[in-house]
Amino acid sequence: MQGDALGYDPHYVWVAHPMQDRTDAEMQALAEKHFDEIVAALTSQDT
Repeated sequence: MQGDALGYDPHYVWVAHPMQDRTDAEMQALAEKHFDEIVAALTSQDT
Protein backbone atom coordinates (compact mmCIF):
# COMPACT_ATOMS: atom_id res chain seq x y z
CA MET A 1 0.00 0.00 0.00
CA GLN A 2 2.84 2.36 0.77
CA GLY A 3 4.31 1.76 -2.68
CA ASP A 4 0.98 2.69 -4.24
CA ALA A 5 0.77 5.84 -2.12
CA LEU A 6 4.28 6.84 -3.22
CA GLY A 7 3.75 5.86 -6.84
CA TYR A 8 6.45 3.20 -6.61
CA ASP A 9 6.27 -0.52 -7.38
CA PRO A 10 9.31 -1.98 -5.61
CA HIS A 11 10.79 -5.40 -6.24
CA TYR A 12 10.72 -7.71 -3.25
CA VAL A 13 11.92 -11.11 -2.09
CA TRP A 14 9.65 -13.24 0.11
CA VAL A 15 11.34 -14.99 3.04
CA ALA A 16 9.89 -16.94 5.96
CA HIS A 17 8.91 -14.97 9.05
CA PRO A 18 9.30 -14.12 11.88
CA MET A 19 12.56 -12.29 11.30
CA GLN A 20 13.09 -10.54 14.64
CA ASP A 21 13.87 -13.78 16.51
CA ARG A 22 16.54 -15.01 14.11
CA THR A 23 20.19 -15.21 15.04
CA ASP A 24 22.90 -13.61 12.92
CA ALA A 25 23.77 -17.06 11.57
CA GLU A 26 20.15 -17.71 10.58
CA MET A 27 19.96 -14.33 8.83
CA GLN A 28 23.18 -15.09 6.97
CA ALA A 29 21.79 -18.47 5.87
CA LEU A 30 18.59 -16.81 4.60
CA ALA A 31 20.59 -14.23 2.66
CA GLU A 32 22.72 -16.95 1.10
CA LYS A 33 19.66 -19.05 0.25
CA HIS A 34 17.97 -16.11 -1.50
CA PHE A 35 21.13 -14.42 -2.84
CA ASP A 36 20.40 -14.87 -6.56
CA GLU A 37 16.84 -13.63 -6.12
CA ILE A 38 18.03 -10.62 -4.12
CA VAL A 39 20.63 -9.67 -6.74
CA ALA A 40 18.05 -10.07 -9.51
CA ALA A 41 15.64 -7.75 -7.69
CA LEU A 42 18.35 -5.15 -7.08
CA THR A 43 19.64 -5.16 -10.65
CA SER A 44 16.38 -5.53 -12.56
CA GLN A 45 15.77 -3.01 -15.31
CA ASP A 46 12.00 -3.56 -15.11
CA THR A 47 9.96 -0.53 -14.19
